[in-house]
Amino acid sequence: MTPTETEPEAPEEREPLTDPQQAVDYLREISPEMRGCAILDPNGHVLAATGEDGDSWTDPARELLAAADAASGERAARVHVATGDGEVFAVRQGKLTAVAVAERFVLSSLMAFDLRAVLRELG
Repeated sequence: MTPTETEPEAPEEREPLTDPQQAVDYLREISPEMRGCAILDPNGHVLAATGEDGDSWTDPARELLAAADAASGERAARVHVATGDGEVFAVRQGKLTAVAVAERFVLSSLMAFDLRAVLRELG
């Protein structure tokens, strides 16, 4: 390396995600195309969500998951629905579920990866 070159900076390390609201905040930070999201417990109750009324996610999330389960005849691990207005994702990991709404044409594999990653970290 020459004297004028600098080494690239290492990415900042972050604290591990320990609670659902922290996970929601982190998802908002890393997913600019995401309009909103929620983390649900095994019974479909909202543990944390974007917006002021987290409970507004409960019924739509339950209906989405019930429809996906009924369509496949088994518990769906991942759901992705795209419309002309946006895209909806749901990922189940362990006992938790993440549901997110994103802008149209978001990279679906990356959104699903991010949702699954935060759920794994929450354990």
